[in-house]
Amino acid sequence: MLVELVVENYAVIERARVRFHPGLNLLTGETGSGKSLVVDALALLLGARASPDMIRTGAPRARVAGIFELPADPELERILREAGIEAEDGELLLEREILPEGKSRAFAASRPVTAALLRQLAPFLADIHGQHEQQRLFQPEAQLELLDAFAGLGDAVKRLGELYRRWRSAVAELEQWEKSEQERLRMADLWSFQLREIEAAAPKPGEDETLEQERRVLQNVARLQENAGAAFEALYEAPESALARTRQALRRLEELARIDRSLEAARDELRQAEIAIEEAAYALRDYLSRLEANPARLEEVEARLAVLDRLKRKYGSTIEEVLTYRDQLRRQLETLENAGERKAALLRERDQLGAACESLAGEISAQRQVAARKLARRVESELSSLAMPGAIFRIQIRTGGWTERGKDIVEFLVSANPGEEPRPLDKVASGGELSRIALALRTAMGKPASAGSAGPARTLVFDEVDAGIGGRVAETVGRRLKQIATQYQVLCVTHLPQIASFADHHFFVEKKESGGRVTASVRELDPSERTREIGRMLSGEKVTPEALRHAEQMLKLARG
Repeated sequence: MLVELVVENYAVIERARVRFHPGLNLLTGETGSGKSLVVDALALLLGARASPDMIRTGAPRARVAGIFELPADPELERILREAGIEAEDGELLLEREILPEGKSRAFAASRPVTAALLRQLAPFLADIHGQHEQQRLFQPEAQLELLDAFAGLGDAVKRLGELYRRWRSAVAELEQWEKSEQERLRMADLWSFQLREIEAAAPKPGEDETLEQERRVLQNVARLQENAGAAFEALYEAPESALARTRQALRRLEELARIDRSLEAARDELRQAEIAIEEAAYALRDYLSRLEANPARLEEVEARLAVLDRLKRKYGSTIEEVLTYRDQLRRQLETLENAGERKAALLRERDQLGAACESLAGEISAQRQVAARKLARRVESELSSLAMPGAIFRIQIRTGGWTERGKDIVEFLVSANPGEEPRPLDKVASGGELSRIALALRTAMGKPASAGSAGPARTLVFDEVDAGIGGRVAETVGRRLKQIATQYQVLCVTHLPQIASFADHHFFVEKKESGGRVTASVRELDPSERTREIGRMLSGEKVTPEALRHAEQMLKLARG
């Protein structure tokens, strides 16, 4: 819902600030006063093309700003979230500036945005009927949504959308599976070879380090024997060995300790040294008994290390990494072995979901056909009462490609004059006819599916709705506007008092000359001013008592 509109330096409007209300908001004024400029300014906020010609003479720029109370719509929330825009207290400030060089700037919540984003937001905020470029009713998607809302198909279409998305996911996964099948088979051969190579070698954790140590020993047997023998002799076998000298010293200390007990600690330490030397000597003796040259074993060790080195060069820098890669290969090959089962499952899922989509889409399409005929009859009846008695309204449904809403393509066709073939709405040239067709559609639709739900109503703007009509038809138009204003916020520009009398809120647009400049202003009328304005619309420039009485009578009848 449009809460407030601010217009600065736009054509003849120097500055206007208008607060709109729920219900039917009517704008009236003398011809050329600038009533449609308010609609044009709103269109700019919804992404319409900007022209530097609309900048007020002498002004550096034109600016339009509007505060919208947002509906609770998940898709709208998604668009705002992706654009990084945060609404404050459920309201969104939109701004548009027109610069003299022909460029324009747009803002949402004071954040720079593109005009394309404004057009993306427009369907959730307002529809302007009577201006071709702002007419969302021209879009097949919008026409399909209207038909579904009239038919009460919201839940069924939602279920179809969920089925369709699951079907598309299965199809996409299956296509990807088939595209990569040849690559998977090629990789399977490679993985199988690699796994066989690793499993044939059967490496063990830490094996390479153990073999490296053994190789060093086998390569240095003579040197090890020489040094170990010399050490054994020095510790044990030689007449002046360390063990013999230690025992001599120990005997002396034992004698001393019997005399001076303070040397007992030194004696005990030397006993430990004797034991340690003896144990080291025995260890060297055992080592020497095992130590022997074995060229055959050395060859085996080097061959095994060469195998392990080759594995590490190909599959990991350590044996542990090679074993990890082996386990990974096993899992990948196991996955490939189950790939056939996955493909079969995907095929079943695709076919089942496709059949479910076809079935539900067929049911929805049948209901759309019935609803289309019913809605078309209602719209034709409404058009007849809106001074278009010979008008023909048809809803054409044809089959197209799959979407989340099915395979139906809906197109509204209209013939405004007898003898003419019905054509798409965007081929209807008259802005007044477009407004009345939109009004007939909104009336024939009845209460929208969203009515009664939380959140503000969308804004419908009718420009030129009274073009070429008068009298009783104008009263009918007013009643229809009043009727749909219970479900939407309605803004309407009118020249006819019969329509103006139905307003919930009446705004007057006037032009005044000051200092050689013409300036337009917009203000809301109080009850007495409203009576006088409708009297002016009835009688012309001079408001007569009879016109005022007639105006009072019209307002009374409209309220009744």
